[in-house]
Amino acid sequence: MTDEQRTNGLNAADLTRRQLDCYENVTVDPTQDGLFCPTWFDGWSCWPETPAGTTANQSCPDFIAGFETTNSVFYKCEPNGTWYFHEPFNKTWVNYTTCVNTADLSFRRIIVSVHSLGYGVSLVALLVSLGLLFYFKSLRCTRILIHMNLFASFAINNFLWLLWYYVVFDENEIIMNNEFWCIALHTVLYSCLLSNYSWMLCEGLYLHTVLVWTFMSQNNLLLWLNIVGWGIPLITTLIYVPVRALLGEGDELTMCWIKDFKYDIIQQVPVAATIGLNLIFLVNIMRVVVLKLRRGPANDGQGVGGASRSTRQALRATLLLVPLLGLNFLLTPFRPQTGPPWEYLYDILSAITTSLQGLCVAILFCFCNGEVQAQIKRKWRTAMFRPRANSCTITTVSFVRSSYPQNGEEKV
Repeated sequence: MTDEQRTNGLNAADLTRRQLDCYENVTVDPTQDGLFCPTWFDGWSCWPETPAGTTANQSCPDFIAGFETTNSVFYKCEPNGTWYFHEPFNKTWVNYTTCVNTADLSFRRIIVSVHSLGYGVSLVALLVSLGLLFYFKSLRCTRILIHMNLFASFAINNFLWLLWYYVVFDENEIIMNNEFWCIALHTVLYSCLLSNYSWMLCEGLYLHTVLVWTFMSQNNLLLWLNIVGWGIPLITTLIYVPVRALLGEGDELTMCWIKDFKYDIIQQVPVAATIGLNLIFLVNIMRVVVLKLRRGPANDGQGVGGASRSTRQALRATLLLVPLLGLNFLLTPFRPQTGPPWEYLYDILSAITTSLQGLCVAILFCFCNGEVQAQIKRKWRTAMFRPRANSCTITTVSFVRSSYPQNGEEKV
């Protein structure tokens, strides 16, 4: 790895500090005889004096994204007492290639591609859904307005993830420079992710409320849901940012804040609460639906068969709510430790379910919505009927005039 490539991983301040620390800590043992390569700072690592004809090694740096810190990096000291010189680059060269697990790196790139493709497809579907719901004003009701807010939170979140992947994710220089805009993007990204979970909670809360408390004011309910959906992420972010800025240490304040923070629980609690509450809502919704179906006139006198059919109907209905309430995340609740074979399976399943959730929600609750389909068909019939009606009118007038000519006119 060349000097230029190495220095791209650190900003100027970190580079200077590491270089000074390296040369200030140089120790020379006068009792040692023979030829040695001198102490050398390569831009990332500090290499002590090394006997000629040997290869020095140390652990890979822990501040470079994608490096395996359990691996070792090597630097060859030539027999003439000089560090290895790479002829094609015309520079000294340290072998950092051993720090990268190429197979794992290739897999991570595949996972990013899956995320990017899924977020892109979902974003298009969500924007089309929002366009339809905005266009057909006759559909406006509390339920549809909640759907629109959820779609908007999905769309914003998906767009920001795509922006992160294409602008920041694979750019070590940007990450290591730790500029304000990069920190802000990461903060806004996770704030919008929280809003996504908050609106999934609002969906569950709304469905549960209209089933249990039938006579509650829809306007008041919508107001409170807006406060929950957009207020919780805002309050959480306003708490998290100053706490991290004031109490963060070392790597917690570098690399665009992508490293774990000891108080990440501030963001994790709302997410866990959302999933937990929605699971409770879903179970109770299913219970209420089963009871109502069993008491319905369709089940009178049908005994056990009618009851089991009601249960199946309720189960099908509640399964449709899984992506709406975010309960698909129960499939991948905790990331396994690095190393087990099921880690790759987890990453693939997580990438698919996370990135395509917006698409599933758009399909189930917009494109497959009977009210939306009826509006589209009505609009289509209206658009197709107008030119045909005009054409038929012109033809009829022409025929009448030809059959019954007026005075002075000849029959055509």
